[in-house]
Amino acid sequence: MSLEKNNSHYSKLAKLFHWGFVILFIYGVAKQVDDINQLEDIIFFRSEIIFAIIFLILLIIRFIYMKTTQKTSIPEETSDFQKKASKFIHNGMYLLLILIVLSGLLIGYLYWLTNTPFLIKITITFHEIVINLLYVFIGIHILAAIYHRLKKDGVWSSMVPFLKEK
Repeated sequence: MSLEKNNSHYSKLAKLFHWGFVILFIYGVAKQVDDINQLEDIIFFRSEIIFAIIFLILLIIRFIYMKTTQKTSIPEETSDFQKKASKFIHNGMYLLLILIVLSGLLIGYLYWLTNTPFLIKITITFHEIVINLLYVFIGIHILAAIYHRLKKDGVWSSMVPFLKEK
């Protein structure tokens, strides 16, 4: 399929959500809690909660906006497997991001209100597994984007603001 036939382009707001979340996610990873004892600092703890809540609210808004206003840029003739895989990865990333936020908030709750080391360890382990799974999903998402860039079917150019297809 040529790029001209693929007329599905994401809105500027959709692109802002996409790339804004890339930046927010990188920021979240860069400022992550390295040691649970950092949560003893109430200012740090509050900033973590505020960031998590804002991230979650924006994620929900993004999900609703994307699902109700945007159409996939995957060409119609793409295989059913690729379409289902794309949907699985995208929905999976939303779910994993939500689980990361909720498990992170649960870690803070358990640390401050119950301080039960066993439950905290279980929650931290779950949190870390979900983060690692998200990294796998992000990797698949990036590889799929590169695949579509090489295929020149318009999917890359519908969301990526650089190296546009000709």
